[in-house]
Amino acid sequence: MSTYKDLQSQIEKLQKEAELARKNELANAIADIHAKMKEFSITADDLGLGGKKKAGKTVRKPVAPKYRNNDTGETWSGRGKPPKWMAGREKAQFLIK
Repeated sequence: MSTYKDLQSQIEKLQKEAELARKNELANAIADIHAKMKEFSITADDLGLGGKKKAGKTVRKPVAPKYRNNDTGETWSGRGKPPKWMAGREKAQFLIK
């Protein structure tokens, strides 16, 4: 029967061997992939690895301001919480025409 230390050293030895085998197989796989890509003129874009945008991700344009504080030049689009400079005042007086 093996002791705990013997089993631990065997595990460590096997882990090192497994990592070395993984590195070798990985290097071979990469070399094979490069060869196939070169042989068939395949690019990363052909494989979907390029910098393409994901579907559904659109960039929204900023909303044009509808209100302006004539004293400071600050603007507000009318969306979200009203700015402090509008508090207690009529929105109509700040409308951009």
